[in-house]
Amino acid sequence: MAELDADLDRIIPSSVLPPFWAKLVVGFVSLVCFARSYDGDFVFDDSEAIINNKDLRAETPLGDLWHHDFWGSRLSSNTSHKSYRPLTVLTFRINYYLSGGFHPMSFHVINILLHGGISVLMVDVFSVLLGGLQYTSRGRRLNLAPRSSLLAALLFATHPVHTECVAGVVGRADLLGALFFLLSFLGYCKAFRETGNKEGTHSTFWVLLSILLGAVAMLCKEQGITVLGLNAVFDILVIGKLNVLEMVQKVLHKDKSLENIGMLRNGGLLFRMTLLASGGAGVLYMRWKIMGTGPPAFTEVDNPASFADSMLVRAINYNYYYSLNAWLLLCPWWLCFDWSMGCVPLIKSAGDWRVTAPAALWLCLIGLICQALCSEDNHKRRILTLGLGFLIIPFLPASNLFFRVGFVVAERVLYLPSAGFCMLLTFGFGALSKHTKKKKLIAGVVLGILFINILRCMIRSGEWRNEEELFRSALSVCPLNAKVHYNVGKNLADKGHQTAAVRYYRQAVRLNPKYVHAMNNLGNILKERNELQEAEELLSLAVQIQPDFAAAWMNLGIVQNSLKRFEAAEQSYRTAIKHRRKYPDCYYNLGRLYADLNRHVDALNAWRNATVLKPEHSLAWNNMIILLDNTGNLAQAEAVGREALELIPNDHSLMFSLANVLGKSQKYKESEALFLKAIKAHPNAASYHGNLAVLYHRWGHLSLAKKHYEISLQLDPTASGTKENYGLLRRKLEQMQKKDV
Repeated sequence: MAELDADLDRIIPSSVLPPFWAKLVVGFVSLVCFARSYDGDFVFDDSEAIINNKDLRAETPLGDLWHHDFWGSRLSSNTSHKSYRPLTVLTFRINYYLSGGFHPMSFHVINILLHGGISVLMVDVFSVLLGGLQYTSRGRRLNLAPRSSLLAALLFATHPVHTECVAGVVGRADLLGALFFLLSFLGYCKAFRETGNKEGTHSTFWVLLSILLGAVAMLCKEQGITVLGLNAVFDILVIGKLNVLEMVQKVLHKDKSLENIGMLRNGGLLFRMTLLASGGAGVLYMRWKIMGTGPPAFTEVDNPASFADSMLVRAINYNYYYSLNAWLLLCPWWLCFDWSMGCVPLIKSAGDWRVTAPAALWLCLIGLICQALCSEDNHKRRILTLGLGFLIIPFLPASNLFFRVGFVVAERVLYLPSAGFCMLLTFGFGALSKHTKKKKLIAGVVLGILFINILRCMIRSGEWRNEEELFRSALSVCPLNAKVHYNVGKNLADKGHQTAAVRYYRQAVRLNPKYVHAMNNLGNILKERNELQEAEELLSLAVQIQPDFAAAWMNLGIVQNSLKRFEAAEQSYRTAIKHRRKYPDCYYNLGRLYADLNRHVDALNAWRNATVLKPEHSLAWNNMIILLDNTGNLAQAEAVGREALELIPNDHSLMFSLANVLGKSQKYKESEALFLKAIKAHPNAASYHGNLAVLYHRWGHLSLAKKHYEISLQLDPTASGTKENYGLLRRKLEQMQKKDV
């Protein structure tokens, strides 16, 4: 049994040590932590990655997944974030197919089960990292650290920083990446199963399979490829038994024996390192080729430190970001769905007290590195080195060292590094237990940490169940984050609470005066409230800041149209279409402008463009039918109406418009059928009953006309046209009664 396990003897009870029970406990606890999120909504990034992602739908060829990014955009596009995760998107697509649509429960359940499976796998991974790799004569791997591996796996399973990955559906990329990362590592361990750890022997098949699983992990999440680095560190320290300190001392003393170098040459380690390096380089090269146009383009609000002019300022802030990540692992109480847009202000001078945080981080890291390199205890040296490796290596892609990333802090990227943290924490508890007699106190602290973590996971999972709770939970953590205020405002606006939404949008713009999306949404609400002057000012500023912001140009055109500034409105619409060629809503609004100016042909052409780009654009079809009807082109109106209903057969407004045209063409029977079908779909529409009454009135079915006039007036007593027609019908009925008498 490993030395660390002996130190934890009084902390972890022996009753849960058998592998089956240990894994059962870890799996159960991991599910309990995040079970509350199983019936949550699609929140935050889920909308773009799932609901608005056409790659999930059956009509999109499967082959397109290999040419699109995580969000469904073409990788060759300059606007693509280059997040290439086709296997994750494929699981979303399978989810969508099996659940019969966008039903979030099935998506959430898969995420929870994935975390449970990963936590169970962690028992095996930690048993190797903490206890070493040893097989029986029959090729069965021994668990030499049952207590410490169980404790580390429990700490991992219950860590609250994982909530974003598990409760947010888009976190599946991190979960799948972690799953194949661990499988790759365990596969690499199996390369030494039949060799009895004899020097220089290994199974090349398992090494190659490990590289393949690393590539699969990368196709789920970019971070996955770092498993090859961890495999290399593990091989050098555990299989090769390389003593870095001893090797450095021999180099410094010019010792010509350098036994370790001989081991590298003769022990097969160099061959395995060559396989790992060439495999990793090949996979990264293919990944770069697929990206097409180079690295993604991020903005200053995404990662302000990376845009700082001074290299010193960049370095200080990057290190401060590292310290924030370390703090989230150590004390995961202040969690936020987004850490950008002013949430973490830049450190611009050495006088900022926050520079103490990276100093403290590096003090701790240097202390651990010194212990990992200089300790005479081989066991301690191995655990600390592997723990630091698992903490640092998977984090490297998010470190800004090799390329600019699109975030300041992201809890999701800590999913794998947290395993290294849990390993170091477990070692720390073992060291404490070894040097103190108060074993029960340490056991109480461990149980307290696990209980608090479980409670925090359950609370945080509840916050991720819907956007309102998620966004509001961030206000206390990142009050300076403009995006948090924007998202709270957007959520309120979607629910119809415009006054409250305006307040949050204004705060977002105040915190970030260049936040064009907040300006656009605020301008929209002000437009609806008829505060047109301020709406125009905001939207004009938005397009001035971002000249290619098509949505803001369109909304500016709508405001200018309302202000009767028709030429300016037309120019704004045209500019929007210039920046977004496939923009059906803009063509629709351009058509409305032309209709107001009595440019009927231009209006019809604009609406036709809208329906070509978006065949289900009901408003554009309707406006074409109504305009043709009003201008006396009944045959053309009828043709357009029939074409529209073929594409959108259940749209009651189209049925109503076509029924009006057919009635005027004296096709009473067909018109009646459409009116009745529209009324069945929308029985409380007063105009539907009123126009059906007019049809019956013309047709001579006066009793039915009377019935539907009365229903229409019950639904809308203020309808003057219906009142007038109903009065004419009553007089006619009275005259008929007098004639009969």
